[in-house]
Order: sequence, then structure tokens, then C-alpha cells
Amino acid sequence: MGYRRIHGELAGLGYRIGASTVWKILHSAGIDPSTRRAGPSWTEFLRAQAHAILACDLFHLDTITLRRLYAFFVIEHATRRVHLLGVTSHPTGAWLTQQARNLLVDLDDAGSRFRFLIRDRDAKFTAAFNAVFTAADIRIIKTPVRAPRANAIAERFVGSIRRELLDRTLILNQRHATAVLDEYQHHYNSHRPHRALGQTAPLRPLPQPTTGETNTVQRHDRLGGLLHEYQQVA
Repeated sequence: MGYRRIHGELAGLGYRIGASTVWKILHSAGIDPSTRRAGPSWTEFLRAQAHAILACDLFHLDTITLRRLYAFFVIEHATRRVHLLGVTSHPTGAWLTQQARNLLVDLDDAGSRFRFLIRDRDAKFTAAFNAVFTAADIRIIKTPVRAPRANAIAERFVGSIRRELLDRTLILNQRHATAVLDEYQHHYNSHRPHRALGQTAPLRPLPQPTTGETNTVQRHDRLGGLLHEYQQVA
């Protein structure tokens, strides 16, 4: 029973009690609003179904000639593995639909199974785009309007790639953008540590500690030294 309903019933019985007082009574009793009791919260849903959730989004990047490009990606909630699927200057519904088909082929080859896809309400995500996933028994979940936190893991990836790559790199053209993003994808999936994964990378576990007294650390540079990867060498 919600706060307003309780307040209305008390008023009908002749009791004069403020809505804030009703809230205090229910809150002290540990009773949430009825909308919260109807099912799991968004956070609870994400945690319980993380292994079955994909999230997707578009982000833009500009070349040195001020030409705007768009990249489409999908990220797996449980593993944080990202799939950078393509770069284009015209992200039409047909183009996104083809990228969706390509993704499902890759997931099928890897034997991966998912049940949900989180996306925003961009008109570029057409009915044909949705149909690609629904045909694979993947349910489309649309985020509320202007609620980026509802797709926080995808938004966090966009923030990471901007801070670590795009804000520090001059992009020449679409071909250059594709090559740069592909290199970052490899770094993100195979080496970059993630706090949610206990500092491991999506596709690489933590290395075993060495038993020697002296450890040698080897550095591998990516993208001309913009990104550094370190590993212990026996």
C-alpha cells in the first residue's frame, strides 16, 4: 500500500495526518512504497542477471578535419568484455541492424548466450534492429528518457575511452579511427584492469606471483606510447 493511499484512507476516516508523517511511520517500520515491493529494483535486476545482460550505445568522435564519426559498441555486463562493432559517418538504422547481425554471429561462434539487451531510446534503433535480437530470444530493455545511469556500464566505457584515448589522439579519418579503436579494444579486453573484476581484464586472469626475489617488469606500448602495458618476466 502506497503513502498516498494510506493518507487518503486515514483522511476518509476523519484522521488528520500529514503525508510526511505517514512516510515516517512506514519508513521506521522498514516498509517501502508499493512500487518498490512489486518486484526487484533496477540494481537488483542488474546484479542478479549480469551474466545474461548486454548493453549497447553509440559514441561520437571528430577527425582533424572536423568530420564527425560514430562508433557502435556492445558490452557484456558480467565480464565487461567490449565489442567495438563499427565506425561510420552515417549511423543509419540499416547500418546498426547489420552490426547487430555481425555481433550475434560472433556470439554464436563463441557459444555465448544472453537474454537481455539494454539500450536507450534513440530512433536509430529501429524495429529491424530489435528484431535481430528478439529472433535470438534476447529481450530488448529500453532505458528511461534522459536516464544515462540506467545504462551505467556502457556509459562508463564511453568515459574510459574518451579519457584514455580520444581526448589524447588526433583522428585522421574513418580508417584511422577504426584502427585506433580496434587497438584500444584489444587493450581493454586483454590487459586493462577492472575493479569490478578484482583488477583482472575481461579476457585475462591475474598472473601468478613469481617466487624469485628479483622481478623483471616488461613494458609494452600501444598506440605509439599512449597506452602502456606491464607484465612480469621470469
